[in-house]
Amino acid sequence: MPDNLLSETLHQLMHLYTNLLREGIRRQELELSVTHIRTLKCVCHDLQSTAQSIAKRIERDKAQITRALNDLLAADLIFKTDNPLDGRSQLLQPTAKGKGVMVKLDAAEDWARKQLTQNLTTAELTLFFRVSRNMIDNVKNSQTSGKNI
Repeated sequence: MPDNLLSETLHQLMHLYTNLLREGIRRQELELSVTHIRTLKCVCHDLQSTAQSIAKRIERDKAQITRALNDLLAADLIFKTDNPLDGRSQLLQPTAKGKGVMVKLDAAEDWARKQLTQNLTTAELTLFFRVSRNMIDNVKNSQTSGKNI
């Protein structure tokens, strides 16, 4: 198998999935950037989230996450509460409006996922997940062990 076949296939898959997500988001009439979407998802899926935990989870600069959080606060999609475990940080939670947006985001992702997997068997999806997870773990393990290019 040529070396560039994997690179090209992964690039095409990533590009296609991104375009499908954008189309799904457009169909749901949402106007949020990818950073805003990922940040809102963190808040909705982890009720113990803080700006720092979100920055770490999605591997972005805390200042960038803070800007996205401020936008989500201004749009009334999230709210802050005192963190009883750490007086220096605040817990972030979705508002009712934020939960409604999350329902639309879930629908957009579900639509994109169905477009990609419509002709795949359960066994094929299971294999895809296993191989993909192994590839992700390979990179994360090499990063933590200090192996470079």
